[in-house]
Amino acid sequence: MGKIAKTLERFAQAVASHDRENPTHTAYGIGLAHFDMERLGFEEGEEVLPGITIEADGGVTGNFRVLCDGQHDEGEVESERETVEAVATQTIPLVTPGAGPFPFEQ
Repeated sequence: MGKIAKTLERFAQAVASHDRENPTHTAYGIGLAHFDMERLGFEEGEEVLPGITIEADGGVTGNFRVLCDGQHDEGEVESERETVEAVATQTIPLVTPGAGPFPFEQ
């Protein structure tokens, strides 16, 4: 019973945090891995908090995520990587340590 109570408390905290940080998005569920659903005894579609249901997702076991109707990555600008081919115009001799005289050797 203690494990379920702590889990439900974490779910409620996560949903509250999500709603506070994203006021234009509405949370509708908690995404869990199938293993975690079975381990905790939840059924898919089960309402665990008012308006919040458990949904199976492909997430990593031991983690959950808040499911909502919003796009969290909207407005982000994807940075493009520029590939530059670097070609040297000068040659530098290869020096192998211990193979030749160096100014600091005696």
